[in-house]
Amino acid sequence: MRFHMKSGSEENDIVAATATAEHIRKFVFSGSPAERLEIKIPELLQGAYSFYTWPCAPVLAHFLWERRQSLAGKRVLELGSGTALPGILAAKCRAQVVLTDNCILPKSLAHIRKSCLANQLQPGVDIDVVGLSWGLLLNSVFRLPPLDLIIAADCFYDPSVFEDIVVTVAFLLERNAGAKFIFSYQERSADWSIEALLKKWKLQALPISMDDIGKESGVDLLEFMGGHTIHLLEITRVDGSHTINAI
Repeated sequence: MRFHMKSGSEENDIVAATATAEHIRKFVFSGSPAERLEIKIPELLQGAYSFYTWPCAPVLAHFLWERRQSLAGKRVLELGSGTALPGILAAKCRAQVVLTDNCILPKSLAHIRKSCLANQLQPGVDIDVVGLSWGLLLNSVFRLPPLDLIIAADCFYDPSVFEDIVVTVAFLLERNAGAKFIFSYQERSADWSIEALLKKWKLQALPISMDDIGKESGVDLLEFMGGHTIHLLEITRVDGSHTINAI
């Protein structure tokens, strides 16, 4: 594995792309008058979970966009990429990105590659797409290059995989000194928690304020969130230094 350098408005409407269930959803990120990024995400509205952009993804993407200057040259891994909005945005901001999803779901990996191509990113050239299995330290995990940042949007959706995710993150953070894991998640039950797992695997979590996320692009995140409660967290090793909100 190697790295290569590389709502609420009309612009976020879903536009029909074919006569089938596939659509292209557009996400627009802006800053100064000269800064504007549009990302196109193919979605299968009747497909599996990974073929739809869930509310956590644009929240994380806007967080990354507002830190785009610090993304340039960073080595980024996205876990459970799905439609890969945050990872594709990072690549467009000149980060060196590896997108991942379940290694036994070839259709999900193919959909990630389709999302890349929709945004003029050639898999294997401008961005990498890799199959991983959470909790299993297979060869694909050991072949990952050095990392600065791990990201994920809504990967904690099923308590049965919580420890698998935490184990994978703990392993990657141990192998990459100074790296951090930043993720968004949707609160689905007050009974679900990863606190004990973080303690078990010697990790610590800090909340990230969402108060100003989206304001630079003139976006109201509440419209993306659709009434759901969404949080942003940063996870690091207990013995590692951390700087909240920095990338």
